[in-house]
Amino acid sequence: METYTLGYKFRIYPNKTQEGLINRTLGCARFVFNHFLAVRRDEWKANHNSLTYVKTSKLLTDLKKREETAWLSEVDSMALQESLRNLDRAYENFFKRRARYPRFKSKHNHSQSYRTRNQSNGIRIVENRIKLPKIGLVKIKQSRAFEGKIQSATVSRTASGKYFVSLCVETDKTMLFRPNGGKQIGIDVGLKAFCLDSDGNVIQSPRPLKKLQRKLRRAQRRLSRKLPKSMNRDKARVRVARVHERIANIRRDFLHKLSTRLARENQTVAVEHLNVKGMLRNHRLAKSISDASWSEIFRQLTYKTELHGGELLKVDTFYPSSQTCSVCGYRNPLTKNLSVREWDCPGCGTHHDRDVNAAKNILRKALEDKSKTA
Repeated sequence: METYTLGYKFRIYPNKTQEGLINRTLGCARFVFNHFLAVRRDEWKANHNSLTYVKTSKLLTDLKKREETAWLSEVDSMALQESLRNLDRAYENFFKRRARYPRFKSKHNHSQSYRTRNQSNGIRIVENRIKLPKIGLVKIKQSRAFEGKIQSATVSRTASGKYFVSLCVETDKTMLFRPNGGKQIGIDVGLKAFCLDSDGNVIQSPRPLKKLQRKLRRAQRRLSRKLPKSMNRDKARVRVARVHERIANIRRDFLHKLSTRLARENQTVAVEHLNVKGMLRNHRLAKSISDASWSEIFRQLTYKTELHGGELLKVDTFYPSSQTCSVCGYRNPLTKNLSVREWDCPGCGTHHDRDVNAAKNILRKALEDKSKTA
């Protein structure tokens, strides 16, 4: 049986006692991470000896037996073990040059989380509640049903004080498969409109950051006027966090709905491979590019097209999709100027909309590249 792992995120509503247990677990997981980060760092400096996850796990057992740190035994033990795994993974990413050297976690970071594994069906949903180790049954807002085995759960607290649980679920791939509409489409992303497809459809971006920028600016100004460590400052901080959450939620909702529709309707989705990280160095466009979240829509299309039996094809970054006539193939260098939104092909006389023409070229080029490699 071929399996597939998916994540499901739901909001939970713990009571005051459960909130205290969750916050205590967050603090203990952070303490374990920071403590053994210091231990591994000092051991390397002193003896050039690299501690592994297995060695730090044994040290954690000894740490729990000490009188001054016996409170570590009051929380979920798997959460502490997963904190050590996170530390080991951070070192692995550093040595493979995928990330910076691991840094200490701050308790002043208001967005925090911990992960725990599902052992002996300790994590399960019972009606409108979810059973979490050491926490008990917590009220959950389950927005969608799912089938499969829960492998792990990540409990998180947002900056505005909301609590969520993310479930990692292993499911039979045949149960997830949904047939698609069988069409082929090319997508050209932009800033004025979020994207245009090869059929001429224009999809506008909600631009949540631009729309809520004034409200965010006012909330940040009010926060800057509050006295440090005061209750009023904490209230103002929560207001700023809620505006940021609102922006992120609008963007996330739009991207998921769009990517799901594209994956359901099309067998082949062709896009241009963009170096978004490099494009963000343009300080004039960086905010608009971040607001559009091109990388996220491409990430979602990658796994959603697979689940629907389709494919996501990417065209090389330097392919001149906007300069090439989609009818006769004539290359017009004058369209390098971004202000040229429409043009007539000197070769065949066809009138082109810049972005629709680019989307058609992206689809054609992607299919050509696929046939060459087949």
